[in-house]
Amino acid sequence: MDWKKDKSTLVLVILSFGLGLMLILQQMGQLGAVQDAVVGMLVPVQYTVSRVTNDISAKFEALTHMQELEAQKKELEKTVAELSLRTVELEEAKIELALLREQLGFKEANPALETLAAEVIGQDPSSLVRYLIIDRGAQDGIQSGMPVISSHGLVGRIADVGTEWSKVLLITDPSSAVNAIVQRSRATGVVVGRTGRSLLMRYIAQGESVEKDDIIITSGLGGNFPRELVIGQVTQVHQSDVEMFQEAEIRSAVDLSRLELVMVILNFTPIEFETE
Repeated sequence: MDWKKDKSTLVLVILSFGLGLMLILQQMGQLGAVQDAVVGMLVPVQYTVSRVTNDISAKFEALTHMQELEAQKKELEKTVAELSLRTVELEEAKIELALLREQLGFKEANPALETLAAEVIGQDPSSLVRYLIIDRGAQDGIQSGMPVISSHGLVGRIADVGTEWSKVLLITDPSSAVNAIVQRSRATGVVVGRTGRSLLMRYIAQGESVEKDDIIITSGLGGNFPRELVIGQVTQVHQSDVEMFQEAEIRSAVDLSRLELVMVILNFTPIEFETE
């Protein structure tokens, strides 16, 4: 028995029967009713299939949209990070420009001083010695004893020199001593460093005028520092009838704990350099 041949014959019989039935129904005018019935049975099926298809399509589109949003989010996060970094860089450039302008203003106001800018690269971590490390050394012409300043006033002097670095002894170090003068009254004394990063002006003769808020500058006596460098401002005066001298507490004109840039005076040769 040839099953494939019998199957083809069965299909032809069914098709012929169907065609014949359609012709009979058409002649009887009943083909429309049959079509309506068939369509009526197919509509719910078509509606269900359409809903399922639409739901699948919507979920696929939503998934695609979520993937696009996630990619956009990552791109925005990257952009925000880049902008934040750029903002930091611009702020640093702004601060550095302000510092350089201050140095330029000082140079213009003091044309006789030949200075070399230096960056602070280290600080004294102890509470005993007060010094900074700068990124200039012997190869830049730095020598021991050279005064170090900022645009606001006196910082200290070079105590040790390497090839590419130098150590700056701050005026707040207990071993530091600077001959000074009260700008207003011209009273003289010696400004020394004290524990706690403060300054004290000693050896002010009794009867000399020194008051709170007076400006203290270098006198040039002793030959260790040029004249008229700002040291600081008087915060308190100590007087006693039984003492030979007055003393004045001084606030440094420079915030020594936050220095980033300094200037070394190259064209001043100290006459002597004492560390005691």
